[in-house]
Amino acid sequence: MNANATITIDGRQPSKHTIHPYLFGHFVEDIRDHMDAMLAFPLKDMDFESDADGRTAVSGSWNVYTNGRNTKYAQEAPAPRHSGRAVRIRISSDDEAYAGIAQKAALKGPMEYTVKLVARASIELKYVIVEAADRKTEERLGLERIDLVSHDWQEYEATLNVSRACADAEIRVYVPADHPRWHDHVSTGMLWLDHVSLLPADSIGYVKREVMDMTRDLNAGMMRLAGNYISAYHFEHGIGPVLERPVMYNEAWGGWTNKYFGTDEFIRFCRELGVEPMICVNDGSGTPEEAARWVEYCNGGIDTPMGAKRAASGHPEPYHVRYWEIGNEVWGDWQVGTCSADRFAERCASFAKAMKEADPSVVILACGHTDQDWNRAVLDIAGESIDYLTLHLYHGFGRFGMDRRTPAEERYKAIVSYSEWTREDIRQTVERIQANEKHRHVKLAITEYNTMFYPNTVRKGLPDEHTLGAAVANAANLNEMLRASDTVHIGSYSDLVNGWLGGCIRVGDYYADQYCGKVPGWSGRALTIYGTPTYEVLKLYANREIRRTLPAEVKCGTFSVRSNKPAPFNLDALPDLDVTACTNEDGSVITVFMVNRSLEEVKVELKLEGAEPLGDALLYEITGDSFEEINSVFEPERITCRKRVLPAEAWQQGYPLRPTSVYALELKTKQV
Repeated sequence: MNANATITIDGRQPSKHTIHPYLFGHFVEDIRDHMDAMLAFPLKDMDFESDADGRTAVSGSWNVYTNGRNTKYAQEAPAPRHSGRAVRIRISSDDEAYAGIAQKAALKGPMEYTVKLVARASIELKYVIVEAADRKTEERLGLERIDLVSHDWQEYEATLNVSRACADAEIRVYVPADHPRWHDHVSTGMLWLDHVSLLPADSIGYVKREVMDMTRDLNAGMMRLAGNYISAYHFEHGIGPVLERPVMYNEAWGGWTNKYFGTDEFIRFCRELGVEPMICVNDGSGTPEEAARWVEYCNGGIDTPMGAKRAASGHPEPYHVRYWEIGNEVWGDWQVGTCSADRFAERCASFAKAMKEADPSVVILACGHTDQDWNRAVLDIAGESIDYLTLHLYHGFGRFGMDRRTPAEERYKAIVSYSEWTREDIRQTVERIQANEKHRHVKLAITEYNTMFYPNTVRKGLPDEHTLGAAVANAANLNEMLRASDTVHIGSYSDLVNGWLGGCIRVGDYYADQYCGKVPGWSGRALTIYGTPTYEVLKLYANREIRRTLPAEVKCGTFSVRSNKPAPFNLDALPDLDVTACTNEDGSVITVFMVNRSLEEVKVELKLEGAEPLGDALLYEITGDSFEEINSVFEPERITCRKRVLPAEAWQQGYPLRPTSVYALELKTKQV
């Protein structure tokens, strides 16, 4: 077998810098259905926060559940100190009917669920029923009676045993028809509900166990809490007892900011995963003083005002959050508080000063841009106050002047040129950083990256961001970040769960189209949780034993991208293979990441200089039959990472790399 590509690795020249463990980080944002998908609660509108959708005054996702001709529903103020609304249900005794509320839900099972109600009732009502039923067959899946003990607001807790899994279930909270009747007169037959929630026994905190397990496998290193919603988010609304937290409208994405995932829950999520938290502060509608209070809440001792509040919530020990980001895409007109670079830089300096007064040890990241005029202003004005400049890198075929009418193979070649654009963006930004001594200490953090297909539509119900082709592009981008790891210390893939188009962990078949918002699932498989092909790539890279980069020379064929727009680099001869080589600390393991961007098979001969293989090699492969292949609820493991053992000499005559595929080769070696 003759090779048509050669990779030469020099094992004698490991980089002087180490690869930062935060390079393979991830990103949590309250966007679209990110929180709905990540959190374990099967019910929505648990505090009746949404407006009634129809003529009956029942909040958002809830429906009336009654066969009474005279049952009346109304929305009222919530219980004292609670947010959202309460629903009032007035039941006529003469109807001899059942009456309450119901909501569709996907339930795991067999499973115990903790049920919480906040309720009050007129004194004739002695109990309510919480029932789970199959909506199609009316099979009862679980039932629990909750006795009502007070006319005043009371919090109730019970256990609902659900007998089996059902993706199309209904949760009902109601007074049954066989409840003893009462006389119809003033102040009778009224039930108020302020909060209804279910939480499965296997959840970790408030997070789905499956999501937690899949995230743990990503070995993220760092988790970022940020996004456009942050610029209108006030953290003090998301601390303290959850039922007493106010409901906040999500000004960036519509709907309600999820009050069940505030600072304490985010820190617990990070601690469970063993990763470093990074928090982006509100610099849009917020103030430096508010940002400093957030730092003090996380890091202050119990003798500080905010540290005392944290302790009152059950967390006396400081969280020691070191990494804090100021500004998320402040240059964008979709951002609350968007402004000029000069104005942001002035704000950034004042924020950094206040935050470091709260904790001098914090590491500050400032919003950067691929526009170097923006970076010049930020660095000149605030450069001495910051440690990192951030970039958000989204790659799509829109920048080539392509659209859906462009042949699919041409669009694919444009997408997999991602790493070339990343290289240019990093080069220009580093050049700007190095232009002045006062900010040469600043490093880079790519706090969001992903493929971004414009125009952004959901193709046949499945986003392009979930294809094998997108995974190939993201792998090549990771290679470039590794090659630049002397400067790029932090990476955050966008997003972690559902939410934006590229969420690498998928819960059910809900997809968020950029223009149309959340598109409801339709498959009936809402309980299916799986990873995209890019999830497989991210897991592959983050779990390798890599500490330093090695020189890698690649000789291979090329491809061209027929762009309708100019590019800052030559598009006529892009290498088929994107390759990065790394080693562990003692040089005993060499890992070669190989991305075949080509639409053809490439046979690779691997040459090692200064190192000799010991025994067989391990080859990890992410591949499929087409760059358009995708995982879905119907085929959640169509594209996975497969491992095989190969003799080291298999690479001497040319080993075939399949088209549009990602590989990691691990070799045990000794120095020669």
